[in-house]
Amino acid sequence: MNFWEKVTGSDLTREWTAFEARAEALPDDYRAAWGQIIAHLVPYGDFTGRNLMPILDAALGLLEGAAADGQSVHDVLGENIQGFCTALAGGAGARTYRDRWREQLNRNVATKLSRLGG
Repeated sequence: MNFWEKVTGSDLTREWTAFEARAEALPDDYRAAWGQIIAHLVPYGDFTGRNLMPILDAALGLLEGAAADGQSVHDVLGENIQGFCTALAGGAGARTYRDRWREQLNRNVATKLSRLGG
């Protein structure tokens, strides 16, 4: 990946297009689970989502392997897809983008207030 691809995000677009093509080959119930996985993992992403690409690739690989083996999506992911995604993202204490933004805002406000206080 060169600098221009990283700045423009064209590498992410290319990867995302490949993910979607792979997901289209999955059975319907697996495609629905893939959509839920994406929805539940997005809050754990950074601004670009670049940190989620390896996690999404592994999750899609798991779905592809299970579909090829003829397993049920519920046997692979369980009944709690949100819990599965939380575990993938680092557990229940994993920081979301909202947590990071809140911390940054609090630091900025504290800095401004300390300058005003003297």
